[in-house]
Amino acid sequence: MTAPAQPRQAVALTPVFEPLSGPLALLGRWSMFEALGFREFRLLWIAQLGSSMGSMMDQVTRSWLIYDLTGSAFQLGLINAMRFIPILFFAPLAGTAADRYGRKTQLIIDQLVNATLNFILAALVLSGHAQPWHVYATGFIVSLCQVFQQPARQAMVPEAVDGAHLTNAIGLNSMAFNSSRSAGPALSGLIVAIAGPGGSYIVQGVIYLVTSHWTWQLRLPNQPPTHASGVNSKRTSLWTSTLQGWRYIIHDPIIRAGIVISYVPSLLGFPFTTLLPIFARDVLQIGPEGQGILLTAMGIGALGSAVLVASIGDRLPKGYLMMAGIMTYGVALVIFSQSLWFPLSLLVMFVIGVCNVYFGALVQTVVQAKSPPELRGRILGVFQQGQLMFQVGGFLTGWSASSWGAQFTVEMMGGIMMVCALVIFVSIPTLRTIR
Repeated sequence: MTAPAQPRQAVALTPVFEPLSGPLALLGRWSMFEALGFREFRLLWIAQLGSSMGSMMDQVTRSWLIYDLTGSAFQLGLINAMRFIPILFFAPLAGTAADRYGRKTQLIIDQLVNATLNFILAALVLSGHAQPWHVYATGFIVSLCQVFQQPARQAMVPEAVDGAHLTNAIGLNSMAFNSSRSAGPALSGLIVAIAGPGGSYIVQGVIYLVTSHWTWQLRLPNQPPTHASGVNSKRTSLWTSTLQGWRYIIHDPIIRAGIVISYVPSLLGFPFTTLLPIFARDVLQIGPEGQGILLTAMGIGALGSAVLVASIGDRLPKGYLMMAGIMTYGVALVIFSQSLWFPLSLLVMFVIGVCNVYFGALVQTVVQAKSPPELRGRILGVFQQGQLMFQVGGFLTGWSASSWGAQFTVEMMGGIMMVCALVIFVSIPTLRTIR
């Protein structure tokens, strides 16, 4: 009697390095762009650059549109806060869906939905029929799509390059994101000034169509292979599949440590930026222009840090550097809180930008490298929820500043970060062994 056919498992492809040619050949001369020699990563990276650009453009355009329609500062804050609701409720499910139903499929569907919504909103704006509820409804679905894109795309990176180039690849992803964070809002503002929000949404829709085309060309397996852990998501419910990811995080000391320490800067570090208007007006007395320069200095530090990670990140001890990054971040916050000299504050903001990206890229490298392929999407979905810590931290920062002042609040945040770094370093010895 013939044995029943076994389900066919996805086969992992060995990434093949090919020297860059054509317009990209010039980039191949620099070691920081080495990972682009892998065709699949090159497509992923270009698609992420486009997707990040579209996302940053949307933040500016949507905020402008809702304020133009309502004139309400409250609704301006609400439209931005709404972006984090999908992360709270759907981030773990997004990772489960990527492992269960196909990462490439998930990326393409999300990007096409994003493009469709942009074209719909553009048509409403240009025809004069846009209402605030249109902005909220499309904004929620766009945010939901972005939540589902992130773990799917990140889970494919370790399959698109070999292990020796993973840190370089993640550094390049950070470069793409930080470049988009600088260029996207400026481009959106220019288009809105020339063609209005409708014109900006047409451009965004085209960007997402192009990124979908690049993603379609990927030759990576749509679903991860099953390895020694024996996890098979399709034989379990969606809820059980999600819990499998949580259980693995709890029992794996390296991934657990990476996710725990990634939450510290999100909760205690970056939220200090919500108080920058106070420092600009009342402490440094530099006005809104000075505040913009402070943020620019942090952005330059972040971009430089991404270049550093892409260039030499894999040759350095990641465990020690992650903890050093948290400690340095804390020290920088304490100095910034007490600085009354604008040039010193600029220097500290540059250092904070370096620490923020360098630390984040190293943690992401460790989590992605140590995650089993069949669980990587679920683990990265949990990792994505760290963005919620920024919202919690922002609320606590505002409450503390209203009670004890901005300077004391930022000084306290920096001090607590340093204490957390020492406690984590002593209590989690596994971190010291991470390379």
